[in-house]
Amino acid sequence: MFNKTKVFFEDFKKKKFKETWVYQTKLFNNIINIKLYNILNKKKIKIVPNYLLFVEHNHVYTLGKRGSYKNLLFNKKKKSILKIDRGGDITYHGPGQLVCYPIFDLTNFDLDIYKYLRFLEEVIIKLIYNYCIKGYRISNKTGVWVNYKNKINKICAIGIRISRFVTMHGLALNVNTDLSYFNNIIPCGIKNKGVTSINVETRYIIYMYEVKLLLKKNLIYFFKIKLI
Repeated sequence: MFNKTKVFFEDFKKKKFKETWVYQTKLFNNIINIKLYNILNKKKIKIVPNYLLFVEHNHVYTLGKRGSYKNLLFNKKKKSILKIDRGGDITYHGPGQLVCYPIFDLTNFDLDIYKYLRFLEEVIIKLIYNYCIKGYRISNKTGVWVNYKNKINKICAIGIRISRFVTMHGLALNVNTDLSYFNNIIPCGIKNKGVTSINVETRYIIYMYEVKLLLKKNLIYFFKIKLI
């Protein structure tokens, strides 16, 4: 029988972004240190762990390492904004948005970066289909999009950091998110497209616990993992 890769799972419920960032960086560095140990000590191999975190953050704007402050539509001294170590540009996190951080050693999954990102997108495309929402990919623009009456809006943003094939950061799915916060930025630095949520597309308040169950189910299926 095919052995699933074990992944340590934690649901933080609601937690400040900076605290979560510090925690996932600790896990990320731990995996890299174990990999380096294994390279230097071939006769003493340690098992390389993998982690998965779910969380809803407080209101915060984060700017990727190659992001531009030109995409802020407010005075950065007046609002909370963090310059962080993921790819991508500026985005918003807040209540009603489900954030997922896979801290994976991709060598455990036989994946390269391109396939990893496409897997994350497919996980969300399958998830929102449960709510009769058709998700799309757009060439050269990572994330999941919804096309309604020829208006293209992003429903899930994806931004990662990767080193030695170890990932951190991840995806942010708008569930019941207050989308007005995106009016303060040019999301992901893309001027001609907007944002949406499951709530807006369905016109129903969505139960977060239900979305979490669907997300776990799809991650288990696509990445062939066992949550512990």
